[in-house]
Amino acid sequence: MSTGSLATLGPIARLLSDRRHLVLLAVRYGLFLVLAIWIAVMSFASEHFLTVSNMLNVSRQAAPIVIIAVGMTLVMATAGIDLSVGSLVALISILIVELFGLGLQTWIVIPAVLVVGLISGLLNGAFVRIGLPPFVVTLAALVSLRGIAFVISGGYATPVGNELVLWLGRGDIAGVHVPIVLAAIASIAGWVVLNKTRFGLYALAVGGREDAAHAMGINVGRMKLAVYGTVGTLGAVGAVVLTGRLGNGSPNAGMLLELDVIAAIVLGGTSLFGGVATIGGTVAGALFLNAVRNGLNLMGVDPYWVQVVTGWILLLAVLVNTVVNRRVTEWARAARIDDQPEA
Repeated sequence: MSTGSLATLGPIARLLSDRRHLVLLAVRYGLFLVLAIWIAVMSFASEHFLTVSNMLNVSRQAAPIVIIAVGMTLVMATAGIDLSVGSLVALISILIVELFGLGLQTWIVIPAVLVVGLISGLLNGAFVRIGLPPFVVTLAALVSLRGIAFVISGGYATPVGNELVLWLGRGDIAGVHVPIVLAAIASIAGWVVLNKTRFGLYALAVGGREDAAHAMGINVGRMKLAVYGTVGTLGAVGAVVLTGRLGNGSPNAGMLLELDVIAAIVLGGTSLFGGVATIGGTVAGALFLNAVRNGLNLMGVDPYWVQVVTGWILLLAVLVNTVVNRRVTEWARAARIDDQPEA
């Protein structure tokens, strides 16, 4: 190829490369743009939407989802999943009221329920470690944990009177709701762990290719125990926050919460197949879900239709996360090869 042809191809190649880069960015980070568009549209549709109090309310409602989703993001980074987090929330909420009912002090009850969450996660991790599919293991936990919650409570909700629990769910620090503060702490810690530590690197390596992770000397079994233990512990934290916000312990608490958590994570760009994960995207996904629900509620949409829309969002998120993302990535790689000049 002549020097003139190469010179002509230079700007064209750069233009094509820029276009591919923009398309990839749009697919991977388009949620942030969609969230901004939704907020802009709803600010015109309802005068009550874009207010400080309503935005804080949206963030407060999203807080338990964010807290739990941070742990779930680490699990999904390893190509795992935990369907039991909603049922764990129900069990923890019941244990909180039961333990306080026994006359135990706060400094005993709160650590005790966190340990229960940790043990629940570690049990899931242990079964996954020996080779059982995460979907099956955590589906069994979903059923059994909520069943235990119903057995203990007899099917009844019980009010919570503990001041610390209520403060964790309803209180504020300098005008900012405590759940938002806790969600921010969990998000920052999760981002640091995933992006700045060896633990996060190993989690992504396990999800990317488990046999290669073994060859690198990574203790895959220990990593699985660690990530499932993490989501169990954060699930207990989210349960305490949710119990305080609702003001009672109920065996129906956290119903379908696992779907909200998974939807937020997938919307944020974390891969269902492991190896790719983002805490920032998870937070944005949780905020987007709650912003959509909040906006539809302000517009007077039937709550049942809000659930339908949530299901559609989950389906669309999976579509973008799998089919669209894969095909766009393959297109970008193929186009990059085609653009290489001949020797």
